[in-house]
Amino acid sequence: MNADTADTVDRSEIEDTKQEIVFRDDMTVELVKSSASDADVIWAARVSTAGETTLEKVGESSDRDAGLINYLARERHGSPFEHTSMTFFVSAPIFVFREFMRHRIASYNEESGRYRELRPVFYIPNKDRKLVQVGKTGAYTFVDGTPEQLDITVNAIKETCTLAYENYQKILASGVAREVARAVLPVTLYSSMYVTMNARALMNFLSLRTSSPDSHFPSYPQREIEMVAEKMEKHFAELMPMTYAAFQKSGRIAP
Repeated sequence: MNADTADTVDRSEIEDTKQEIVFRDDMTVELVKSSASDADVIWAARVSTAGETTLEKVGESSDRDAGLINYLARERHGSPFEHTSMTFFVSAPIFVFREFMRHRIASYNEESGRYRELRPVFYIPNKDRKLVQVGKTGAYTFVDGTPEQLDITVNAIKETCTLAYENYQKILASGVAREVARAVLPVTLYSSMYVTMNARALMNFLSLRTSSPDSHFPSYPQREIEMVAEKMEKHFAELMPMTYAAFQKSGRIAP
């Protein structure tokens, strides 16, 4: 069998077994489980003055609770907010996870390219994604790109990801280990993880990874991680409405 024939056979095997490549422009965030309520913050805070008597009122709430939570947020007494827990399932491009994991205030478990064959799902920006950076580092904004710039970007990403995944399959078909073959895949590949954090940590994350006119300290996150943060914020607002309102009122500063 000559080299040309061998390459043809390899590619034929790849075509028979490869999965259809998928391109997405959205993020997945699901709240898997939680132990997080405004009442959790209240009893944790009141132990400082009421001691063991708070055990009789764990889980209870009253009309005074909002005032206490506002006080805690305003004065940045943060530890009572740590007596909560939220676990999210997140599916997003690898480059988003690399930014996410800079926040050393959570627990992470991500799918492994060593132990499973990675699925061909890749990120492309949609027409609403601002493409052009104006200004210098530390003082810049993003503005809309032209339709031509979007076409160039999307087509280049699709071409690159398609070739990368074909080469990934080719390497696997030759018998090379998954942990080696994954080296050809780009960071636009979607991964999935569970992330667990408390309310204080989540507020810190949201203060940095969302852009809001209500923020006392403006933040300029990359749009893709902001898309994840926005979905996490919706779950937070529903779970802990008093705490969320205090977060907003305090200028979106984590206590």
